[in-house]
Amino acid sequence: VQLQASGGGLVQAGGSLRLSCAASGRTFSNYPVGWFRQAPGKEREFVAAISWSSASTYYADSVKGRFTISRDNPKDTVYLQMDSLKPEDTAVYYCATRSGRYSTTSHRKDEYNFWGQGTQVTVSS
Repeated sequence: VQLQASGGGLVQAGGSLRLSCAASGRTFSNYPVGWFRQAPGKEREFVAAISWSSASTYYADSVKGRFTISRDNPKDTVYLQMDSLKPEDTAVYYCATRSGRYSTTSHRKDEYNFWGQGTQVTVSS
């Protein structure tokens, strides 16, 4: 499966962006999807994840209440709505999925097998 992340850009603090992650080559409608981010000089960290059915969503404490993950399975697309953005949200954002059908969601990056190329989000103060 190939994942394509898009929607990043430059926004002022307090603004919003919506990231999209589209799958090709194989549907990911039966697989969990996670968003991670990596700021310069820092390790890649978990942001949010959604189960294959959308029944469960998980968020890092740093984004809880500001970010919303959702998915549209017929379109094979997962979204990350980011509101009330802060300068510390600046990073390259990656989407990822796991190889096991109906597998559980995870906050661990080593449990994701397929990664998109990343999209840059820059929040100015």
